[in-house]
Amino acid sequence: MSQPIEATASLAPVEFYFDFTSPYGYLASEKIDALASRYDRRVKWRPFLMGVALKATGAGILTRLPLKGEYALRDFARSARFLDVPYTQPANFPLATMQAARAYYWLHDRDCATARAFAHSLYRGYFIDGRDISDPEVVLELAARHGADRATLAAALNDAPLKERLKAECEAAIARGVFGSPYLIVDDEPFFGVDRLPQLERWLASGGF
Repeated sequence: MSQPIEATASLAPVEFYFDFTSPYGYLASEKIDALASRYDRRVKWRPFLMGVALKATGAGILTRLPLKGEYALRDFARSARFLDVPYTQPANFPLATMQAARAYYWLHDRDCATARAFAHSLYRGYFIDGRDISDPEVVLELAARHGADRATLAAALNDAPLKERLKAECEAAIARGVFGSPYLIVDDEPFFGVDRLPQLERWLASGGF
């Protein structure tokens, strides 16, 4: 189980924006903590909703685009093999991740390590086991595995404060220029896509280029 990486006080964290329905976000989630730790950085995980980004950019869902969609499905699986990450294309794809993201922030406000472990369970549940993580019952089950009080979280998921929290996070992501998943920012330099991890690593190693 991955744990949050502690950084020295002088080094800014890597900000990791992602959606739980994003295959490339999932692949990045399996690599980013270890990569950052090699350079004494921690990672700030920040789920948002791809639907908000698609609306802002006017883009469509990748797998439903002519020509690009068929390629994307092939690339998801090939990228997973290249990165040696287990992957099974979900039958229900994409799906809504509002409940999953809200639950993440609820857990994060209580314990960062628990939220990180929960995020891995969501991603692996979806992209390995084919779980329907848009279902609140699945979200609650996975959160409970990590010690969350199921009844308290269930009530919070439908309350205004948590809804507003996720809305604010999405607005903040768009304000930072986030338009897809994964989107990583370090030292104010943005990197989009799991295939940019080598560039991000060189940036961390060299202090920029």
